[in-house]
Amino acid sequence: MRVSATLSLYIGRHFLFNFVALFTLFLGLILMFDTVELLRRAASKPHVSFGLVIEMALLKLPHMGQQTFPFAVLFGGMAAFWRLTRSHELVVTRAAGVSAWQFLAPVLLIAFGLGLFQIMIVNHLASTTLTRYERLESVHLRGHKNYLAISGSGLWLRQANPDGQSVLHAKHILQQGKEVELSDVVVFMYEGKDKFRGRLDAKSAVLEDGFWHMRDTWIYEPEVAAVHEKDYWLSTDLTLDRIQDSFAPPETMSFWDLPGFINTLEDAGFSALRHRLHLQTLLAEPFLMCAMVLIAATFTLRHSRRGATAFIVCGGVLTGFILFFFSDVVFALGLSDSIPVTLAAWTPSGVAALLGSAMLLHLEDG
Repeated sequence: MRVSATLSLYIGRHFLFNFVALFTLFLGLILMFDTVELLRRAASKPHVSFGLVIEMALLKLPHMGQQTFPFAVLFGGMAAFWRLTRSHELVVTRAAGVSAWQFLAPVLLIAFGLGLFQIMIVNHLASTTLTRYERLESVHLRGHKNYLAISGSGLWLRQANPDGQSVLHAKHILQQGKEVELSDVVVFMYEGKDKFRGRLDAKSAVLEDGFWHMRDTWIYEPEVAAVHEKDYWLSTDLTLDRIQDSFAPPETMSFWDLPGFINTLEDAGFSALRHRLHLQTLLAEPFLMCAMVLIAATFTLRHSRRGATAFIVCGGVLTGFILFFFSDVVFALGLSDSIPVTLAAWTPSGVAALLGSAMLLHLEDG
């Protein structure tokens, strides 16, 4: 039996309304808790105003909203199906010969569209605002004087040279405008990719156009006496933007920019595993949204007695959170290169979709 357009629009509108309502509620709660946390961190910093705290919380909100997107789809689907089941509308629909797969089709289509909207629009907005948030947090809350702040182990960079590659380490870095200066610099030079050919120790190095201008440099080469140079120029393919990008977490990169950025990182000798995993995870998002709808339908399409309703709803919520933690575990395995990137990114949505489909096939009479 063919489902009428009116019925499809009616069910789809219920799902979309519940999704928007719950997603808005989640965003409000996130904004409130983030604001409180930022106020706590800013309590000992008198130069941080309340307006700046609100700005930072709003800038972080799109990124956090992405994390709640699947849950909004799950809970929105459960709320819509539960209401339609309790009002016997779905019971009448199924009695008329319409199967669950038929009236779920518009909801699945909307969920897939929401997934595309997330990765194409929301992700672009979230990456832009998150970058701005991290800059403000670095300067105003962490006390860093520049955005190129590094960890306690110092800065590590890999760069290409005409004769091969080199790995550069610096204990401190100072950025003033477009100028980058490193101090306590050690450079390990390689012929090709793995044949060691020498080491440079310099007091400081300034990034100029196409080379590092190193001062007070000692040059060490195998079976050759050390040589001291007051000024030494080491060619490099690095720029300020590429150095900054090498620190950029994948969450600050837009879906549209990630493929080109991954190629740039790999061409420069940097590892792009985390960025590649993030890109694959984004591509799997529309299918994860559809899987959430199937799980929501599994727990709420059956009409049950009043006492069993709370148990069924809790079962759906628990399943959603188990899937969330399972996704984190698989992501960590992919990040550690224990399993292939594609498997790590697509396993959560695949497992959820298979689980939801199997349960519906088991419960569906027609």
